[in-house]
Amino acid sequence: MTKKQSLKKSIHLICEEMLAECMAAIHYGDNNSENGHALLFSIVKLEDDFISRISHLEPGMPAKTYYGKLREDFAAKASELIDQINN
Repeated sequence: MTKKQSLKKSIHLICEEMLAECMAAIHYGDNNSENGHALLFSIVKLEDDFISRISHLEPGMPAKTYYGKLREDFAAKASELIDQINN
């Protein structure tokens, strides 16, 4: 149970940092605010999706494999969003 809580907390903190960076980019940068708001929505949706996936394992898949895949998927999506924030 503690592993799940730890994973949820890590995902939350990463998404929180991405939200702060995105808000700073919208406020201080010369980015289009519409694109920035779409990025904010994407980050919130990413957090919600991955936190809900933690509690519901796929049937027939070993937990270790499932959580490994979950971490890889999250890292890929997060890095994609970070690249979008930086641009």
